[in-house]
Amino acid sequence: MKGRFDESTAMLDHLLGVGRSFDMTRRSLCIGGRRAVLWVINGYAEDGLLERAISAWRETGPLEEELTLQAFLDRYVTVCDAAVEEDLQKAVTAVFSGKSLLVLEGLPGGILLDAKQFPLRGVEEPNSSKVLRGSHDGFVESLMTNAALLRRRIRDPALILERLVVGGRSRTDVALCYMEGEADPAVVDTLRQKLQAIDVGSVAMSQESISEAIVPRQWYNPFPKVRYTERPDMATASVMEGSVLLMVDNSPAVMVLPVSLFQFAEEVNDYYFPPLVGSYLRLVRVLVLLLTIFITPLWYLLVKDPGRLHTDLHFLLIQDEYFVPLIVQLLLVELIVDILKLASLNTPDTLGNSFSMLGALILGDFAVQSRWLVPEVLVYMAFVAIANFTQHSFELGYACKLCRMALLVLIWLLDWWGFGLGVLGVVVLLATNRPLVGKGYLYPLIPWDGKKLWALLHRRPIHKNNT
Repeated sequence: MKGRFDESTAMLDHLLGVGRSFDMTRRSLCIGGRRAVLWVINGYAEDGLLERAISAWRETGPLEEELTLQAFLDRYVTVCDAAVEEDLQKAVTAVFSGKSLLVLEGLPGGILLDAKQFPLRGVEEPNSSKVLRGSHDGFVESLMTNAALLRRRIRDPALILERLVVGGRSRTDVALCYMEGEADPAVVDTLRQKLQAIDVGSVAMSQESISEAIVPRQWYNPFPKVRYTERPDMATASVMEGSVLLMVDNSPAVMVLPVSLFQFAEEVNDYYFPPLVGSYLRLVRVLVLLLTIFITPLWYLLVKDPGRLHTDLHFLLIQDEYFVPLIVQLLLVELIVDILKLASLNTPDTLGNSFSMLGALILGDFAVQSRWLVPEVLVYMAFVAIANFTQHSFELGYACKLCRMALLVLIWLLDWWGFGLGVLGVVVLLATNRPLVGKGYLYPLIPWDGKKLWALLHRRPIHKNNT
């Protein structure tokens, strides 16, 4: 018995990296006259809870010879979340997930104690989706905290939070969240099967790694197949309407499925205003989405050949002299806007205002004076750059940007024929985009569901029986 205990603890020391990893703590104990060993990762440990448990074990009298591990758990373990685990690999994975492992001499297997406390930031409102009214909390990097934020708003036994583990080496916790009776069972089953079939070593980029592992392969289609949110109130509304949430540990972004193009027109601020105002904001968002794709290509198409422009539209013509072709100017400004975005990500907050002034003065004023750019190009591109921020989905904004640049190139090559082919190409991309699950990317337009389409295009009043 003694040799078997020494052998099993030595194997666990090796698998857990005791002596190799500074954060892996091994504590030798004596419980009821028997030797015991406790393993815990130092950064995860909730010291107060473990100290109380160890103090109770030290006062334990002699243990009976016929005592089982389950009986010891029932009598002497005060930690609420504790369970017997006989599988060695599962026990090791649980320790790396934050649990504490207790092994007793003479008893096969071990006891897993959930006495962890993850390091995490405070529950704060996400920077990318603020509201004027309503709650100002947001999801964080802890899966349990995110589940609690959701459960706080939906106190219904029909809310199911199903836990899965993905990633061969990272063993990342993932949760499927849905309302039983509201969510489509076929959608839930499909998502579950796709998650269980993921064959990747690590989920290093959290939700993006999982999304790329399960979405249909369409590298040429830029339109997003997944919707994200960091707001618990929006996630709650989506679940109550029958959507399925996919939560990933270590990520504050929650995936909302299934998704269609029209759902990107919805935004949480719509529901914190009266129905008429919310409907107006939603229609503005749809109009701006169309303008971001077509306004600069249409303007370039009209001024490309000034001789055929109607006299009523002569105000669109460029008055100043320029030396750089318009197509080069438009594509160059598209590139400069992305450079400024990337640079702002790495700019310290204290230098942000100075950086904005330098960008406006040097890249704007100097470019116009040197005849590299004309003011009209800057005006249209400034509108497009600002209009992109009306969409809460960054992925949809970049999809519109790529379509806009493709339209400009096609107009430069084929004139009006290029514009027609470009519009047709955008429609084909939307129609053939394959979402992860659901009825289609253009649903409820294709297949037609007039009631659902009307509900998506206008803000409905919240009645007693309306979720």
